Amino acid sequence: MSKFRTEHDFLGEMDIPSEAYYGIQTARALDNFNITGIPISKEPLFIQAFGYVKKAAAMANRDCGVLSPEVSEAICRACDKLIAGEYLDQFVIDMIQGGAGTSVNMNVNEVVANLALELLGHKKGDYQHVHPNNHVNFSQSTNDAYPTAFRLALYRKIEAFTESLDALQQAFARKGEEFKDVLKMGRTQLQDAVPMTLGAEFHGFSTTIKEDIQRLNEAKMLICEINMGATAIGTSINAPEGYPQIVTEHLRNLTGIPVVLAEDLIEATCDTGAYVQVSGVMKRSAVKISKICNDLRLLSSGPRAGLNEINLPRMQPGSSIMPGKVNPVIPEVVNQTAFYVIGTDMTVTMAAEAGQLQLNVMEPVIAYSLFSSLTYMENACYTLKNKCIEGITANEEICANMVMNSVGIITALNPILGYEESASIAKEALATGKSIHDITVLERGRITQEKWEEIFSIENLIHPKFINS
Repeated sequence: MSKFRTEHDFLGEMDIPSEAYYGIQTARALDNFNITGIPISKEPLFIQAFGYVKKAAAMANRDCGVLSPEVSEAICRACDKLIAGEYLDQFVIDMIQGGAGTSVNMNVNEVVANLALELLGHKKGDYQHVHPNNHVNFSQSTNDAYPTAFRLALYRKIEAFTESLDALQQAFARKGEEFKDVLKMGRTQLQDAVPMTLGAEFHGFSTTIKEDIQRLNEAKMLICEINMGATAIGTSINAPEGYPQIVTEHLRNLTGIPVVLAEDLIEATCDTGAYVQVSGVMKRSAVKISKICNDLRLLSSGPRAGLNEINLPRMQPGSSIMPGKVNPVIPEVVNQTAFYVIGTDMTVTMAAEAGQLQLNVMEPVIAYSLFSSLTYMENACYTLKNKCIEGITANEEICANMVMNSVGIITALNPILGYEESASIAKEALATGKSIHDITVLERGRITQEKWEEIFSIENLIHPKFINS
């Protein structure tokens, strides 16, 4: 048996490995695009989504009477293999390519065609029976098939990232409850502010992540608008009457994703605004999680020459030269992941802006950017939760001592003493090293010991009441 089969297109002929399910157009793209070294097979949800797109198209073409039931059935069965995650090694195209995703679409068309041919008892490459363009790509263009598959995969990846965010949010919420009675000093601009609890600080982390989950769910719904049936530019050329509506319904039923057909297919074919929105929400989430990691690194700094209010899990030795040093490596790796996501947002922005007229040809780099960002941030969230947040402990005594030694507690005396005298006491405390208590109660006699104990009780510091006399 020959190791190769010969295929042709309008540019000429090429020898294709006989065992390959892809064909000549995939082989050309494999030669042309060696950019990232990351094939589309590394995004199995993308391949699965294409399986759904090609299956829905075959079903719609059958329903419209333009594709025989036999060929439609063979294509559907071939697509089921892609949906099941089989034959991933046949999807060899680089994640970034020229041609607005045509190479990816043809990679799918050729694999589906050859799988269908085998199911019908024919040899690979015997395209007179099932053709990549004439049958698998019937009533389609790359310009509607690619973005539709992209959106289906993006929807699932957003779901997965949202689940990781939810897990991280709940971990912070549990720590908020655990630390609810740990008194500490709040800080603004890295200076002492007013007392709070460590629990409230961690609850705040939980709340801010919960807000991002809401924003992601909103952005996810924008992805549900598809242009399937638009074909080349949105005029539905070469698609039978009613096909756009029928194929959309099949996709909705096959995937369980609430996809809807865009009202204006010409606009939907060239518009990438939904991707910009998703990327923006991703950047927002990355920025906020990175800020939280900065806070964790500060709060755990030291242990003897820093804040040392909390202890992060000790994951690995921190230095090749300094014995005993342990670094906050988990927050650090999450910081770096966030920086990557912030950078890809600029890539998505520029790629979305670079589209001309009826099509944006830069969609492959948008897909690569969003897919990688979602994967990396999902991994980062689980890493932060499992290897850091769940193991954090509080140094309660250090936190409490910092509160009582702080000049910032003078703020609680403002309603009684007024701002001017409170500032005077704070100035003297800073200049002499004396405590706010000693200056206010013992030296100036401005309030009684009983009033001091009322104002600066643990309960009142955690849940402050207005006291002005």
